[in-house]
Amino acid sequence: MKSRNRLSWLGTVALTALSIAWVAPILIVVANSFKKGTFISLEPFKLPDAKTFAEFLNFRNAIDEYGFLDSVWWTVFITVGSVAVILLCTSMCAWFITRVRNRFTKTVYVLCVFSMVVPFQMVMFTLSYLCNHLGLDTPWGIIIVYLGFGAGLAVFMFCGFVKSIPIEIEEAALIDGCSPLRTFFSVVLPIMKPTYISVGILETMWIWNDFLLPYLVLDTNKYKTISIVIQFMKGSYGRVDMGSIMAALVMAVIPVVIFYLACQKHIIKGVAAGAVKG
Repeated sequence: MKSRNRLSWLGTVALTALSIAWVAPILIVVANSFKKGTFISLEPFKLPDAKTFAEFLNFRNAIDEYGFLDSVWWTVFITVGSVAVILLCTSMCAWFITRVRNRFTKTVYVLCVFSMVVPFQMVMFTLSYLCNHLGLDTPWGIIIVYLGFGAGLAVFMFCGFVKSIPIEIEEAALIDGCSPLRTFFSVVLPIMKPTYISVGILETMWIWNDFLLPYLVLDTNKYKTISIVIQFMKGSYGRVDMGSIMAALVMAVIPVVIFYLACQKHIIKGVAAGAVKG
């Protein structure tokens, strides 16, 4: 009994220390976002005081000088559009691949899975060249590019889930007069809701935080995502606007936190159901 209590106490201490180590970087960024730029590098771990407190000057600079709000809009547009297109197209593709078994569907499935093992560095320069010549260097065009890169994992996860759905349910819908398209949207899609949530979370986190693909594809003179704007806060001659960077990081995290708090119940249900079904 004593050894069990000791292990429980040690576990509590270890988890508490791990939690502090996990949260500390976030608290440091929030504290530094309210400090004057010169003091961020000199005293990065101190809380702002009367001498170093900059009020909301860093946030105003990030918004007014660097156009942070425009970057938020483009990031939201690209993320929502890309995730919606990925979920719709890949779920329908996975259903077709799983239910129609022939050489064509097997080849498509193998190509989707193979795309997950191809390093991005191998295709990024060719991709950038093609996007510039095909006119995909816009927020609308990059949604197609994200569909291509996100399809592999999404098709793989949806295929695994569709295999667990009894085909008798779909056959009953067809006997009742449903067309294949209506069977998918009225019967299959609601059943796949847990996988939709799991894939949606993974794709949203990836696209929201992505830097390299928008930087290579988008015309950065017109369109900047949050990560690109933060990169542009590093000026020439080694000048770095640390105050604006810290404020931008805080503002970039806020939508993700709101998204998590609003969807917390569905996220946990989706991950749990995806773990069981997948």
